[in-house]
Formats: sequence, C-alpha cells, structure tokens
Amino acid sequence: MKQFVTREHDLEPVAGLPGRLPEGEHIVWQGRPNSKLVGSRILKMKWIGGYFVILALWAIIAGFNDGRTVGGILFSAGVLALLGMVLVGLLELFAWGVERTTLYTITNKRVVMRIGVALSVTLNLPFSQIASAAVEKDKDGNGSIALRLNPGHRISWLMQWPHTRVWRFAEVEPSLICLHKVDEAAALLANQLSIFAGKGISQRVEILSSSNDNKVERPVVAAAD
Repeated sequence: MKQFVTREHDLEPVAGLPGRLPEGEHIVWQGRPNSKLVGSRILKMKWIGGYFVILALWAIIAGFNDGRTVGGILFSAGVLALLGMVLVGLLELFAWGVERTTLYTITNKRVVMRIGVALSVTLNLPFSQIASAAVEKDKDGNGSIALRLNPGHRISWLMQWPHTRVWRFAEVEPSLICLHKVDEAAALLANQLSIFAGKGISQRVEILSSSNDNKVERPVVAAAD
C-alpha cells in the first residue's frame, strides 16, 4: 500500500506542500480551520465549561445541605471553577494551535493536508485515491469536507485526529474541518474531481446539517472509478 505521510517539510518550498508542484499541477484553493469552530465543534468547549459550572453549583448546594461553612463551600466551588477555566484555556490553546499549524490545499490533481500541532505531517491524497466526499454544513455555511478513500487505502485515526469525520474509526475519513463558508472549497473540489473523472458530475456528495434541519444532497462528486 502506498505511503501517505511524509515528515520532511520543515522548510516548505511552497506553503502547505512538501515539495514544489510538478509541471501541469496548480493550486486551486488553500485554507485552514477556524479556531473558534474547532473549539466549539471538535473540542466541545461550551459543553465542558457548562459541565464545570454545574459541578460548582452542585458543590454549593450540597455544601449547604451538609451544613458546611460558607468558606468551605466557596473554596470547593472555587477549585472546581478554577479547574474548569484551566481546562477550557488549554483547549482554546490547542484550537489555536490547530488553526496555526494546519493548511489544506486543493490542486487540480490532489488534496494535501499539512496537519499536526506537536508533530507536523503531510497527508497527500491524489484524486485517484478519493472515492467520494461528504460536506457537513451548519446554518451559517460553516462546515467540514470528509473524504472517503478507495478500498485498500487506510490511515491512522490517532495520527489524523482531529482532521477526521466523527464516528468513523474502522474506515477513517480524512476531513478538511471547521472551514468558514465551506461551500467555496466544496464547489472547487467538486469541479476538480469532475474534471479528473472526465465524465462530468455523475455522483452525489452528502450535504449534512449539524443543526436539526433535514439532510440535503447536492451534486458534488466522486473521482474516477
């Protein structure tokens, strides 16, 4: 099986790419995740923050019911609030790191994902290895593009996270996550895939809503069979 991952690109000749583009290949689109979207949708910071708020309130209520002193109650609640703030701060830092270290590139022949906060790697996905794509979009037009690979091409979930489609562990789907106004990138990718297939738009890509709206399908595509 072909090796996807390379690590020798500390000095990138072209931003986001491990080497210069071959003749006949050109960049169509480049972008990166939005840190606020990473924090809210991938790391679930609001939920985690809310959880610690509930714990602090519970500590206050339980303390009064147990007859503890006001000082002891405030101390317990303060410790929980401090732990929550530290954890949320660390998650915010990680989300910022994801945005700063990630660069997605779509060319007329492949998708390249430079990812990794601690260990930077490059995932190289020629169109011939992409079976289809699925776009998850919210009501504001922000979302992610998941790429389903052809059979026989597998990648590590641990190495790829958080740039993966959720709940896909056995067959990991690398994803361009948390894009602001995802339609632009999705349309450009669809166009390039259809050109590569040489037969126009003949398949469909899922457009999934992260809200409670109904699922809608639009004609974005798969690469050649």
